Amino acid sequence: MRRLEGPTDHVVVVGAGLAGLCAALHLLGAGRRVTFVERDDHPGGRAGRLDLEGPSGTYRVDTGPTVLTMPELLDEALGAVGDSLAARLDLVRLDPAYRTTFADGTTIDVHTDAEAMEAEVRATCGPGSADGYRRLRAWLTDLYRTEMDSFIGANFDSPLSLLGPDLVRLAALGGFGRLGPRIARYLPDERLRRIFSFQALYAGVAPDRALGAYGVIAYMDTIAGVYFPRGGMRRVGDALAAAAVDAGAELLTGREVTGLERRDGRVTAVRHTAADRTDGAAPERLACDAVVLTPDLPVAHRLLGGGPRRPVPVRWAPSAVVAHLGVATPRHELAHHTISFGAAWERTFAEIIDEGRLMSDPSLLVTRPTATDPALAPAGRDLLFVLAPCPNLERAGLDWDRVGPAYRDELLGVLEKRGITGLTGDVEVSALVTPADWARQGLAAGTPFSAAHTFAQTGPFRSRNLPRRFGNVVLAGCGTTPGVGIPPVVLSGKLAAARVTGA
Repeated sequence: MRRLEGPTDHVVVVGAGLAGLCAALHLLGAGRRVTFVERDDHPGGRAGRLDLEGPSGTYRVDTGPTVLTMPELLDEALGAVGDSLAARLDLVRLDPAYRTTFADGTTIDVHTDAEAMEAEVRATCGPGSADGYRRLRAWLTDLYRTEMDSFIGANFDSPLSLLGPDLVRLAALGGFGRLGPRIARYLPDERLRRIFSFQALYAGVAPDRALGAYGVIAYMDTIAGVYFPRGGMRRVGDALAAAAVDAGAELLTGREVTGLERRDGRVTAVRHTAADRTDGAAPERLACDAVVLTPDLPVAHRLLGGGPRRPVPVRWAPSAVVAHLGVATPRHELAHHTISFGAAWERTFAEIIDEGRLMSDPSLLVTRPTATDPALAPAGRDLLFVLAPCPNLERAGLDWDRVGPAYRDELLGVLEKRGITGLTGDVEVSALVTPADWARQGLAAGTPFSAAHTFAQTGPFRSRNLPRRFGNVVLAGCGTTPGVGIPPVVLSGKLAAARVTGA
């Protein structure tokens, strides 16, 4: 494995999101001095926060990811500085991990316990599906064991780094076939096929086109378990940052990096200024021995003076519209995470990925964090997060500032028709996030999911975390190795730190 050249005593981490925070913890554990430069006034990055004031009080909104899996990776990062997840967070394992509802009126709760899920499948889909679920569970577990250390959690210097017995095993498991057809081998019931393959959309690919290897995301969701920290997802960034500061890191918030000073193929200093740029002050200079860049790829490449040459442009993942709702009536029919599937399935992916259209029969993720932590909303109220996948800005040039409010109302109407009655009139405070808002935050193509996980943008073919032109710069975050989602982002920080330390 290649590592950074020359001294790496003082590392500047640009961005205190989950990737940067985990990189810093591993670096601190290896004896490096670390300084963060963070644009926002708080840590967490895309795991952002928004407090909405309603007539009855404050709703504490998580604006980024709501599904937390593989918390042991966070514990590993904290363990690098002698800390632990148990000491920093109160994590609740969700059961069900998801509630899924379908156009035919049926509901299937997704349990991560094997016995409980087999019983659920047997009761709702029949004995043949229950047997198929057991075999699918074994296959997903084999995938995870094969991929985790050798592929997901590994630095690649070239495609040749893939060669080895685990590559042969992954191929034998069907990792280079298609995910949707593989899932269908085990599950005769289409509802179950959706439950165990919708995760491909996290990777920006339709299940029928996704590599079978991405079944590992279904493993994380449906077997390893889904968790929620009391206090909200914002607590994850707070906990990691507090541990880093306690271990000696310096955290500069409200500062935006404007440039990198370079000499002889190395970055010698990071220039930064007030993020709001209202004070008129000249940029400050922060000398460094090495840099970890965690912004979205186009921002990182701009700071570096250009990105790598590619035979074809980056293909960006679909985006999402998110409606945050503070509602006056508790919605006990909703689990912490509820997936409302429409009747359409393949057509849905074609619309948002290929045709650049809004879903004609939407499938939606509705998260109700107050099901686990009622303190996130005023007493007697509920907090809802409604996510609708949609085309990114490159695929569809919609005027989201005009279309967004109407689309939010349309989505609420869809949920009302599916049984969440009276929802529209029950909203006392709301916030809407569209691809245009993601773009204003500096995210390419207006998507928070970065580069899609096509074959040409996976593993060693994904944007490398070690830029060729600099001897002391490494990248982390969802645009680089290993990819999108909290577990890959956390691992990207560990992999970036390994490039610095050689560990």
